[in-house]
Amino acid sequence: MLHTSSFLYQLHCRFGSLTLPPHSSCMSYNTTAGSWSCKQLQSRLGSLRSCRSEFRVMCRQVLDSIKTCHVQEVDKNGDSGESNLFLHVQTLRNFPIEKIYGEVVIVRFDSTLVLEALDSNNFSLDKSLFTIKYLFNAGAKVLLVSNWGRPHDPMLLSVESLADRLSSLLQVKVVPANDGSGLMQSKMNKWENVDILLLDNLTMFREEVANCSKFSEKLSSGATIFVNDAFSLSHKILASTVGVTRFCHASVAGFNFEEELLQLKNISKTTRQPYVAIIGGSNFLEKANALHLLASKCDGLYFFGKLAFQVMNALGLSVPGCFVEQDAVGEALKLIQHAHCRKIPIYFPNDFWCINNSKQDPLEIFPSGSILTGWTPIDLGPVSLKELSSLLSICKKILLIGSIKFDSVKDTVGASKLALMLQGISMTGCDVTVVGNAACKAVAGTSCSVSQYKMFNNASVVWEFLKGRILPGVAALDRAYPHDLDWNIAFTDPSQPLIIDIGSGNGLFLLKMARRCQNYNFLGLEINKKLVRHCLNNVVQSNIKNGYFISTNATSTFRPIVSSYPGDPVLVTVQCPNPDFNREEHRWRMVQRTLIEAIIDLLITNGKFMTLQVFLQSDIEAVATRMKEQFIMYAKGRLLVDGDENMGWLEENPFGIRSDWEQHVIDRGAPMFRIMLRKVR
Repeated sequence: MLHTSSFLYQLHCRFGSLTLPPHSSCMSYNTTAGSWSCKQLQSRLGSLRSCRSEFRVMCRQVLDSIKTCHVQEVDKNGDSGESNLFLHVQTLRNFPIEKIYGEVVIVRFDSTLVLEALDSNNFSLDKSLFTIKYLFNAGAKVLLVSNWGRPHDPMLLSVESLADRLSSLLQVKVVPANDGSGLMQSKMNKWENVDILLLDNLTMFREEVANCSKFSEKLSSGATIFVNDAFSLSHKILASTVGVTRFCHASVAGFNFEEELLQLKNISKTTRQPYVAIIGGSNFLEKANALHLLASKCDGLYFFGKLAFQVMNALGLSVPGCFVEQDAVGEALKLIQHAHCRKIPIYFPNDFWCINNSKQDPLEIFPSGSILTGWTPIDLGPVSLKELSSLLSICKKILLIGSIKFDSVKDTVGASKLALMLQGISMTGCDVTVVGNAACKAVAGTSCSVSQYKMFNNASVVWEFLKGRILPGVAALDRAYPHDLDWNIAFTDPSQPLIIDIGSGNGLFLLKMARRCQNYNFLGLEINKKLVRHCLNNVVQSNIKNGYFISTNATSTFRPIVSSYPGDPVLVTVQCPNPDFNREEHRWRMVQRTLIEAIIDLLITNGKFMTLQVFLQSDIEAVATRMKEQFIMYAKGRLLVDGDENMGWLEENPFGIRSDWEQHVIDRGAPMFRIMLRKVR
């Protein structure tokens, strides 16, 4: 437990003049963790009530590590750089609007925003509705899917009623697909006179939760673009959020999804300080990694509810046995150690309102370390609320996550007063994020509008993010390139024509081309990070000024990467995609419609490089033929085969330079299947 005034003094030193409240004197055991020495902390924790030998051994191990403590924000504390890469996704905002016209777009929306809006000015609802309107106005046929209610609820809202509600909000007719014939039957026949169609309630289909592949295919049948606007389900693997992405050529985030994803990223940013997290709820062990991340980012942690008792128990304070998670002591000690190393305070309530378990006596106030047997805490005490108010008054950023009331009561004065504190603080410009259904309802109940808060009703999504785990609903969307490219660093002269090799592998082909053709720049796009690092090392060692490699999935990032290049892209090569004979089916998935359309859109007409702008080759005829057919089909008349002999297949490599896999195939006497395509007006 950390002294409020001591914490404010630390903030005073770091952030300038602050008004300090009077010293709290109600708890004699209050201590400032930021000033604890290892010896003091060891002495403090040595007074733990538990006498189990294994517990004492564990304590010594934790305390010994403090002597050489070095705080690192690493994966085990939930700050995984790998998982953060999945947060960069393609969005509807950046998707070419001309590609939407005439397409069937399946939209996974969040029905709770429509049915349980907190107020008429709900920002998330507005964003979600805007996604649907945007697609409708762009000329798309919109297929809406969602779930609501419970399967056997007699009061379950019908699809017709939800369609009427959506029609009222959108001011556009939404037609329900429920005609008694099931989810998918005859749905495509309805498109003749309908622009927005609402499918049956997904709650009624077990295949949704099972992420059934056949169900996903039926659900998305006829659709070419998938838009996910149900961010609250990102932590789940569902047919309507993950499975359908396999059957749509583009999968992007809707406007509401994009906004909530940005808000999620903001939780881990420390640009506004002091930043304090108020953490409620229970299950300390399950949330340990997330708590470590918050300890790495925040300037202070305030625990209440059952989580507070785990910290108190680890420090040897008297705690009601019913609130103790016996297996959480070790993790609580590690968190205390982490906070000590960063010199940030950890808070828990000073006092509680308690109720007698056996009598109907009036409530009484007990100091948090002196709760009598037979009494149960049900609410924050007056001293705790006063100190919490003083703490929050000087914060520039606040995260409230978890339930702000005890399990034994429905409503508490403390929850209401905390909500009022946040309302007043948010009006001063403080960045307030509220996470969890109970917390959101408490805040909404005391506020005339929730628009001043960043709110996540589903706490599970945020907890999973804080734990460093990948969110399936986010990871299923097309990737966006997460970095800004400085082409002046990549190339000496970024105005030169650009040649791109997709799936550049070890880069030998591109590096040889770069040495031979100094008047062109060469860019390799390769998904394998190790190969890219190897290629970049070769670029430096060979002093090549016109060659560069990027680690990325070109299927979804080709457009944003190449469109930012200041010169003209004139040639794209796709050679021997995925030469893995054990997983041959993956060859068929490399060249997809999204990539082909991006290549065709960005290549200049009548390129100067031999006027040959797309080069395809594979050692498997079926794969080469498939690539050729796909490019011609999706080019819609903008690509022609260069040469009519032998159906356009080339006997020799036109560049005079072979890739390493091509050379391997030739050496074993096997054929290569090559073709050149050129863009026309």
